[in-house]
Amino acid sequence: MRRPPRSATQDRSFLRCRRPARHVGASPARPSPPRAIVRAGYCLIELLFVAGVAATVCAAATPQLLATLDDSRTLGAARYLSTRLQQTRMEAVARSANVAMRFTAAGPSYAYIVYQDGNGNGVLSRDIQRGIDREIHAAERLPDQFAGVDFGAMAALPPADPSGTAPGSDPIRLGASDMVSFSAMGTCTAGTLYIRGRRNAQYAVRIYGETAKTRILKYDPRNRTWRTL
Repeated sequence: MRRPPRSATQDRSFLRCRRPARHVGASPARPSPPRAIVRAGYCLIELLFVAGVAATVCAAATPQLLATLDDSRTLGAARYLSTRLQQTRMEAVARSANVAMRFTAAGPSYAYIVYQDGNGNGVLSRDIQRGIDREIHAAERLPDQFAGVDFGAMAALPPADPSGTAPGSDPIRLGASDMVSFSAMGTCTAGTLYIRGRRNAQYAVRIYGETAKTRILKYDPRNRTWRTL
């Protein structure tokens, strides 16, 4: 015998009866605690090894770095001196008078001062002493602006001018004079000024008399030759 079909109300009552009963007062399930994260570190031996490698690399690179810095300073001094010579030349033209840069020994170093001719016979040492040829620029020294750089020449250095003489112990090679004198026409005394760094970087500034132009040369100790920059 078939059962009569259930109504919608009976179906809802049946589903409510099928739901699992909730236990009164039961606490919800707690999540499991997170696992501890293990992080790898460095042991003392590894740190000592890395520090030793770093110290070795620094010790190997330091001499080359110091030589590079010395070469850069010496080149900067040569360029600065070349610029000062050209400024002296322009002053002679602008003032329509002879203007000279005089080099004098100042202890183990050299100083240079710029003078202007005061009586029309050129800048002369005796006129400087008498106050006739007056100083127009105060004394300067290369070491004051470029640490460890000064006028100088290494032992057995060949001349920067193939037709000239070796500097020997005198880095100021201006013939019998100690001055580079510029005329109002733009000409000047020819010669070579040798500049040396603390770690034997060697440069020279050549001065051409007819044009009063300057040229910077660098000495290569391996090939014992001068190279124009």
